[in-house]
Amino acid sequence: MKCHRCGREIPEGDNYMHLGETLCEDCYLDIRMAVKACDPWAVHSATRFREGSGHKGTEGLTDLQKEIYELVKGKGKVRKEEVIENLNLSEQEMQRQLATLRHCELIKGRKEGDKVYLILYR
Repeated sequence: MKCHRCGREIPEGDNYMHLGETLCEDCYLDIRMAVKACDPWAVHSATRFREGSGHKGTEGLTDLQKEIYELVKGKGKVRKEEVIENLNLSEQEMQRQLATLRHCELIKGRKEGDKVYLILYR
């Protein structure tokens, strides 16, 4: 059987049902445990953890998170679509990484006209 979202083959018994769709574990978790960029408790937790660990700047981030940060830093502002294209990411992966960077108060969104750009937090 195949996942209705990503099309990946799912071994028998490893599928999940959600709103009538058969899903693989990854797609099910993406739906049920969606990461939100605007989450005050996550910001509080992430910033306190980073302070307690002595992390500054990109210390403690994954390589991908560092790449996103450096791309935004280098260009000054970028659209999400540019990050997705430049780093060959899915929309879901971009959202997860962006949420972490937002929670760490490293990157935020800024609306200019009808477009939203990613910029450095400070």
